[in-house]
Amino acid sequence: MNKLRIVFMGTPDFAVGILDTIYQHNYEIVGVVTTADKPAGRGQKIHESAVKQYAVSKGLRVLQPTNLKSEEFLTELKSLNANLQVVVAFRMLPEVVWKMPQLGTFNLHASLLPNYRGAAPINWAIINGETQTGVTTFFIDDKIDTGEMILHKETPIQKNETVGELHNKLMLLGSEAVLETLTKIQNGNVKTQKQNDTTQLKAAPKLNKDNCKIDWTKPGIDIYNLIRGLNPYPAAWSFIEDNNNEWTVKFYDVDFIPENHFHAIGAVIATKKELKIAVTDGYIQVKSLQFPGKRKMKSNELLNGINFSKKALAK
Repeated sequence: MNKLRIVFMGTPDFAVGILDTIYQHNYEIVGVVTTADKPAGRGQKIHESAVKQYAVSKGLRVLQPTNLKSEEFLTELKSLNANLQVVVAFRMLPEVVWKMPQLGTFNLHASLLPNYRGAAPINWAIINGETQTGVTTFFIDDKIDTGEMILHKETPIQKNETVGELHNKLMLLGSEAVLETLTKIQNGNVKTQKQNDTTQLKAAPKLNKDNCKIDWTKPGIDIYNLIRGLNPYPAAWSFIEDNNNEWTVKFYDVDFIPENHFHAIGAVIATKKELKIAVTDGYIQVKSLQFPGKRKMKSNELLNGINFSKKALAK
């Protein structure tokens, strides 16, 4: 049996859930690698990653390299004498890093590989209307999310599930997958499987302003999936124009109501209690949204303070 000495690498909240599981199961964590502190927000206050905050709270040794190939970092990493590295939501590692430990470096990815390789697998599974997803552990190689798979676990995606809800579900599932993977490596009985690249694969590219913008000409179900696949973060958005005003609006909780109608695509239909936007095959009923400079609020709250004209248009 291998006595594991683990270096953990990760950055966001999702990675914290996995790191906490490893810590709570009394594995020896000899170091934690995360991103460097950086100024963020309007006040440009120094922001520490969620993983760093957790690691410091547990008294774990933290490394924050700006360059993963620097001699200083490589020397420090080697001095930890780890025999296994676990990576969750970090960045691409140079070969000199992932080849360093004797037992290898494995990654937890929040999709059923080989589909949804890339930066935003949880979001894109919902955006594309998938009904099933999961997590995969695999040994890292020289490309992104392509290494030999150790194990995967599946879970259904509910038709009204948001990315925030699925994120938390996959964090728990990922914790189970990492524990099972650690047991296999510890017992020396890992059997890997190569990823099949022969089929048409679905990608999970980084989210940006363009691919988070709502196209109101698309079918209602596609718009609904986009909004819930970006709720609560980073949020789908659109312009709303009315009476020479143009607002950049973020959309959160919505429903799709299939219905034949004669409204223009993008028409904003508002009463004192209800806000909906016309699409090709029905309406997107908006339950919560955020106008610039305001907090996220329910539609009926917003409608108490704003009157849309009959010419209001989302575009």
